[in-house]
Amino acid sequence: MQVFRLYIRTLALLGTEKKLALLLVFANIFLAAASFAEPVLFGWIIDLLSNAQRDGKTVTWEALTPLTIAWVGFGLFTILASVLVALHADRLSHRRRLAVMSSFFEHVLHLPLSFHTSVHSGRLLKNMIDGASGMASVWLYFFRDNLSSFLALFVLLPATIFLNWRLAMLLIGLVFLFAIVIAFVIHRTNALQEKVERYHTDLAERASDALGNLPVIQSFTRIDAEAKSLRSISDVLLAAQIPVLSWWAATTVITRAASTLAILAIFLVGTWLHMQGLATIGEIVAFMAIAGQLIGKLESTVSFANWVLMLAPKVTQFFEVLDTAPTVRDMPGARDVGRLEGMVAFDDVTFSYDGKTPAVANVDFVVKPGETIALVGSTGSGKSTTMSLLHRVFDPQGGRILIDGIDIKDMTLECLRRNIGVVFQEPMLFARSIEENLRIGNPGASAEEIETAITRAQAKDFIARHPEGLATIVGERGRTLSGGERQRLSIARALLKDPPILIFDEATSALDATTERQIQAALEAATEGRTTFIIAHRLATIRNATRIFVLDHGKVVEAGSFDELVKRGGRFAELAAAQFMTDALVKTQIEKAAVP
Repeated sequence: MQVFRLYIRTLALLGTEKKLALLLVFANIFLAAASFAEPVLFGWIIDLLSNAQRDGKTVTWEALTPLTIAWVGFGLFTILASVLVALHADRLSHRRRLAVMSSFFEHVLHLPLSFHTSVHSGRLLKNMIDGASGMASVWLYFFRDNLSSFLALFVLLPATIFLNWRLAMLLIGLVFLFAIVIAFVIHRTNALQEKVERYHTDLAERASDALGNLPVIQSFTRIDAEAKSLRSISDVLLAAQIPVLSWWAATTVITRAASTLAILAIFLVGTWLHMQGLATIGEIVAFMAIAGQLIGKLESTVSFANWVLMLAPKVTQFFEVLDTAPTVRDMPGARDVGRLEGMVAFDDVTFSYDGKTPAVANVDFVVKPGETIALVGSTGSGKSTTMSLLHRVFDPQGGRILIDGIDIKDMTLECLRRNIGVVFQEPMLFARSIEENLRIGNPGASAEEIETAITRAQAKDFIARHPEGLATIVGERGRTLSGGERQRLSIARALLKDPPILIFDEATSALDATTERQIQAALEAATEGRTTFIIAHRLATIRNATRIFVLDHGKVVEAGSFDELVKRGGRFAELAAAQFMTDALVKTQIEKAAVP
């Protein structure tokens, strides 16, 4: 039943192609009727010939012509209609495959980061490709072969009762017996195939993970170990697949034997009925042809059922992702409020990842437009989580966040995020040109605006060193660039967006000291008039912040300017003393080493 529901849901995804799908359904009905009519007409012709021979008469062409023309006509109709059905079914399946892939991709992009942190990207890519391709095959074979087989088995087979009910009951009984055997096999292989598909997914995830971390694998000489691990998964997969293949081989043997047994049974029983005057020769011939045809369709249906079972886990995984509702989405009545001024207020905000331990606890503060706020604290203190709540990566379980006095949940996500620019600790560049990566921030930016952004981000010189300049392809995740170059492009991207609120999450962590000083000066000019949040570990980079919030276990435990917090002698002073003491010690060691 689970596979059947999955099959029905797949057919329901035809969407905008419903009119064509309905047309193909009617075409299949006519095809099934035509295929049934051919052996019946052939049986009538045989009866006409045998009756004439029995009565010592000669059959005239005048008597044979109508039946012959009808027989040929149904045959030609079957050929032409089959070609048209196959052609349109093929086009329909390819169109819908691309459409559902696009829908899946768009849906995944809307899912929150909390979802993506728990699901491997290789798994999602496999789900999208395998699921969409599998459904395309279901649509293709449903309209091209499977529907007509269903009609023949469940509609036209009972209609044989009107030809000869005795032979019909024999044929129905044989088909029913074979169907029971096949249903048993399908039931046995269903759970086995689900396990096989899980191993396929593990294999794809492992391979994707290794390819995405190739420098680590080569550096730590892990090539043999990773290859061995992949072979190990392959061996487990094959061991799980063999029993399924064995059952499928059994169904193939059963259906092949069924065709021979059914025709033989019809012939023997039909002959006996003919001797009793209960069946004509034409009826026997017609039923033998119908039996061969129906067993062939049963074999086709079995093959299709086996194949659907193989696809079912893939399509199930596709729907599982598609059914995942975004936890962060536009609330009813959310509106686009335009460009914001940048006054940010956290009102008793609380958030927990697991519902038990708070990552942010009762945070309260108000930031005026144009202020630069630094967030400091030890790892796990809640700095990044607090800023993630601001641009709705997550939603708080308690309290509210307001910008310009408007609850951010009352704004559309697009509006909110359009007003906030984020420079992440990991630059996350696309395998595209430098210009394409920059235009992520502002697709319609002019050449002058791009020039200004890369100049402010101290990226102009290194871009100029590349022969292709802005057209330079940076490789997967920007691997052809250094860490500092990637980060400068990330900063330029945010500046090009020109938002009223900026968030720098350890934005200068990948830069050397000289470049960092240059960017600090550039950022002061770039952030002028904007509300800016800086998450920093190196306290020297936030000396000029308007205010500094010190977080500990998700709470703001201190707030004030750099000098105020140092004089206060609290948590920030301890962090500053430890950090600057270390810096001073390193400086002393360098100076000593330089003495001849």
